[in-house]
Amino acid sequence: MKISQRSLGMQASPIRKLVPYANQAKKRGIKVYHLNIGQPDIETPKVFMEAVKKADLDVLAYADSNGWEPLRDSIAAYYKRMGLTYETEDIIITNGGSEALQWAFIITCDPGEEILVPEPFYTNYRGFAAPYLANIRPITTYPENGFALPERSEIESLITEKTKGIMLSNPGNPAGVVYSQEEVRLLADIARDRDIFIIADEVYREFCYDGKSATSFGTMTDILDRVILVDSVSKRFSACGARIGSLTSKNRDVMTAALKLGQARLCVPTLEMIGSKALYDLDPSYFKPIRERYEERRNLLIEELQKMEGVLCEKPGGAFYAIAKLPVDNAETFAIWLLTDFEKDGKTVMLAPVENFYQTPGMGVDEVRVAYVLNTEDLAEAMRILDISLKQYPGRIN
Repeated sequence: MKISQRSLGMQASPIRKLVPYANQAKKRGIKVYHLNIGQPDIETPKVFMEAVKKADLDVLAYADSNGWEPLRDSIAAYYKRMGLTYETEDIIITNGGSEALQWAFIITCDPGEEILVPEPFYTNYRGFAAPYLANIRPITTYPENGFALPERSEIESLITEKTKGIMLSNPGNPAGVVYSQEEVRLLADIARDRDIFIIADEVYREFCYDGKSATSFGTMTDILDRVILVDSVSKRFSACGARIGSLTSKNRDVMTAALKLGQARLCVPTLEMIGSKALYDLDPSYFKPIRERYEERRNLLIEELQKMEGVLCEKPGGAFYAIAKLPVDNAETFAIWLLTDFEKDGKTVMLAPVENFYQTPGMGVDEVRVAYVLNTEDLAEAMRILDISLKQYPGRIN
């Protein structure tokens, strides 16, 4: 018997595929600083578990396929505080933002059709598209100009009869870029003029620094019928394990299709929705100290990386990631070496190689994504160890 070509074609996550090496290092007694994955160490607000504990349920029954209505109400209220005009009926709850992104590919693309995505992009986009035979066509951006979008003519030159939409993560993962209002408007205008969808991944909305803010496609009333907005509690409230996301759209055809997909998988877990409602009901003041903590970490990270000989890293404007270009022959080989052949004072660092965050072959070979999700003391120690490791790595390029 043979398994399908679709499953054989699925990539291993470059974020997680080095985990076995990290586990082996830990078994050898080595402390591993995880800078490879966007798992915040910030405490999940206590209201989540308090709401779950207070739930007085005689039967833990199926929820509605479009999600528990009180949670949808709370998300709609949250959007209104953000200046977005979405109503409860425009929102469906999903199993994490990941399911919402999968559905966005299913709803917009038939097999062989394409979504334009600025690269580097969240590598799991490729995994979300592949099972449904949808393709990602990259809009290449470069660290030298802050990963800014290219001119309109260059973007439009990528559009073909197979193009069904443009996807944008803003603030961005993995580069931490915060796209300007003009850039977001540019993509909105292209989508309107070329009659394609916008898939807006806005899960890092609150995490912008240096006085910046992220422009939401949901504020652009002239294109709301073509916007599919993806959101999640994972990063916003440090509740990655809750697996609660949402897909939001003013387009009735999109929402009808999403509900059918929801019915096919029955429902989202009830207790997690109860806890997540409490998160969305938090006062907006919750975010300010969290944002300040991430900004402090970012500043420390960039300061230390820029001190390292041969390392190039631009200061990101948002999310909690940075891309660093390293003086190494191959970033994945280096990342594995860190876990298999290197330790300093019984410690090492785990990084995410960036090559698979690009669609264009050959790009990102010497780049890593660094997630600044550790407290400043641990982050400083991780940077000390990284600096030493780069000096000792056999494949260093001077």
